[in-house]
Amino acid sequence: MSAAAPSLPDDDLAPLLELVRDDLVHVPGTVDVPRIVRVLRRQGRVLGAAATLEFTARIRDHVDGLGPLQSLVAPGVTDLLVNDDGTVWVDDGDGLRSAGSRLDPGQARDLAVRLATTGGRRLDDAVPWADAHLPSGIRFHAVLPPLSPGGAILSLRLPAAGRLDLTDLEDLGALSPDARAALQAIVTARVPFLVTGGTGTGKSTLLAAMLGEVPHDERIVVVEDVLELSVDHPHVVHLQSRHANSEGAGAVDLTALVRQSLRMRPDRIVLGECRGGEVRELLQALNTGHEGGCGTVHANTAADVPSRLEALGALGGLDRAALASQVASALEVVIHLGRRNGTRALEEIALLRRGEDGLLVAETALRDREGHLEEGPASCALAQRLATAGAHRRGPA
Repeated sequence: MSAAAPSLPDDDLAPLLELVRDDLVHVPGTVDVPRIVRVLRRQGRVLGAAATLEFTARIRDHVDGLGPLQSLVAPGVTDLLVNDDGTVWVDDGDGLRSAGSRLDPGQARDLAVRLATTGGRRLDDAVPWADAHLPSGIRFHAVLPPLSPGGAILSLRLPAAGRLDLTDLEDLGALSPDARAALQAIVTARVPFLVTGGTGTGKSTLLAAMLGEVPHDERIVVVEDVLELSVDHPHVVHLQSRHANSEGAGAVDLTALVRQSLRMRPDRIVLGECRGGEVRELLQALNTGHEGGCGTVHANTAADVPSRLEALGALGGLDRAALASQVASALEVVIHLGRRNGTRALEEIALLRRGEDGLLVAETALRDREGHLEEGPASCALAQRLATAGAHRRGPA
């Protein structure tokens, strides 16, 4: 019995990859073994069965997957980053660490352009940045030179292996039992809330888990710039913004989508991330009888949320007094996340209210202390709000 032909060396991968891509143009379809065998035969090459399967997987990673980054995808990995010097970094839940690999400028640019195209975005010298949601569920962002001083910069946020509910987050140490109960009560009481925190603190994960607690007879409309929220609920509708085309036309922003969501008979309106003037539309929507609305906002602490909302409101034409007036009747609770010993975890639950000067403040209701919730100045107000909402939903005795 003859030995199987050896696998192709890395130096042979690039030219054969181009041949496979050319073959896909002429014969669209999937990257499978018959296609790889056909391409190899054109070059007079024959591989053994095991080597052919290995090479097919490698080519598929480059055509349909993450190419040179694919081998870094593993359970627990949440982020893959490529810097402008080509160095690759990984976050597997314990913070960023070097992957010990490097992409050359050509590799980084080719990967960035291909992934942007896969996500339906344009990425070239005329439009040197892109933000997209890939079919695999990965959130992708890239910046090309000359905006980056070296090579392309790529940021990939990988989806969780499965949807996490509040019980899962408790098991992972992100929530204490008391915190989980408080979050469930907030959802049940239809209290409008914001999930806040820094980058990579798990805002979208927690928001999706809380939305999974919404009763199944309610309709949830989710508005996002890039699809990211994966909600375990039978009645969820997603709206995604659209960037302008190469002629600069056809853009649909979050503000327009929030307005459209009002006409879709929503029980709960969700704004995946408030990043601009669309916060005005969200506040107006929540002030027109749409209870239980929610969203996420970047903020370093719960106390910083009022100033963050003021900055966003200014982009929508709201001054500080107008924003405070809108928020006072539209948003009530801030659920703030951070990192504790390398673990994403709930840090604080606060109430939004107007201070003595009429401006917006966030007052602590519950704060996590080493896995236990301590009551803050607004704890009684939160308990009363949840009890009142619960009694209202139960109706008269």
